[in-house]
Amino acid sequence: MMEAYLAGAVRTPVGRRGGLLSAVHPADLGALVIRELLKDVDPAAVDDVILGCVDTIGPQSGDIARTAWLAAGLPEHVPGVTVDRQCGSSQQAVHFAAQAVMSGTADLIVAGGVQNMSQVPIGGAMAPAGPYVNSDGWLRRYGDQPISQFRSADDIAEKWSITRAEMEAFALRSHERAVAAIDRGWFDGEITGPGRDECPRRDTTASRMAALQPLRAGGSATAATSSQIADGAAALLIAGEQAIRDHGLRPRARIHHLSARGDDPVLMLTAPIPATAHALRRTGLTVGDIDRFEINEAFASVVLAWLRETGADPGRVNVNGGAIALGHPLGATGARLMVSLLHELERSGGRYGLQTMCEGGGQANVTIIERL
Repeated sequence: MMEAYLAGAVRTPVGRRGGLLSAVHPADLGALVIRELLKDVDPAAVDDVILGCVDTIGPQSGDIARTAWLAAGLPEHVPGVTVDRQCGSSQQAVHFAAQAVMSGTADLIVAGGVQNMSQVPIGGAMAPAGPYVNSDGWLRRYGDQPISQFRSADDIAEKWSITRAEMEAFALRSHERAVAAIDRGWFDGEITGPGRDECPRRDTTASRMAALQPLRAGGSATAATSSQIADGAAALLIAGEQAIRDHGLRPRARIHHLSARGDDPVLMLTAPIPATAHALRRTGLTVGDIDRFEINEAFASVVLAWLRETGADPGRVNVNGGAIALGHPLGATGARLMVSLLHELERSGGRYGLQTMCEGGGQANVTIIERL
């Protein structure tokens, strides 16, 4: 089997809802990162463009990967395809790209994601009826219990005995880490486009978080312990050995492992736990071998439960903040995490980085990269 390498990684700043990227067409967001990614590479050599996107309606419909490529002014012979694995869509895009390169059926692929949640509200593609309504098979298996990520966040907190105070402390730390990374310029080398990340709150405090009402009656999760609605795009260049030689590319990291696993779709957000165990078992690595972890902060309870089950060192997890502070532009977040993970490994000198995230339907992707 051939190797797949990360030869480029770039993202936009993450804009808050109604903020600096809100008026930018999703295709133009995607085009921005694709052009920057390929500024020193012949775009005619690209075999495919694979982008993640959720809620592919309106300006995000019609295969946004293809549209973004064409909006970038790049060769028409290069195709594009859009992936929806919910929040893990662009991490799965990286997986599909790496698998194509590792199989020898492609040499050079652009993988990433795009989401403008200001223009297409979360869940827009599910209205008015959700995916589980009136499915006889679903109802026979799971009944008519409501499926909600907010309920799931609360259920996880209850199952793992995670207090609201613990979640708020975690959320505050996410903001502090993100602000510190921005002020130190640690994101500057990975960002293209206008401005800096817009979502971290410099003025948030524990007392402000404690004053918020729960998202659900009787629940413990609040807006402060949840990921922020946001806009953004990210892209990575996935290259095989031949492409590295032909185009004079620098292999920055090797895809060491990629997999996806499922878990209870009603509890929904717990799959990163078994998925991480599966990845470590397959590779023979331990949590102690991983220098940096990125686990998406969909909700604080998700990461805290994962930490308890894996025993990972919190000092190596989301070291520059996560989606609670930086925002979660659904279809772009997987690629954004990968871009930031690669740059953080390069900055810190770490060898292995592991990325995982919870996804709708009770799923999780895991990618382990090895910095070169």
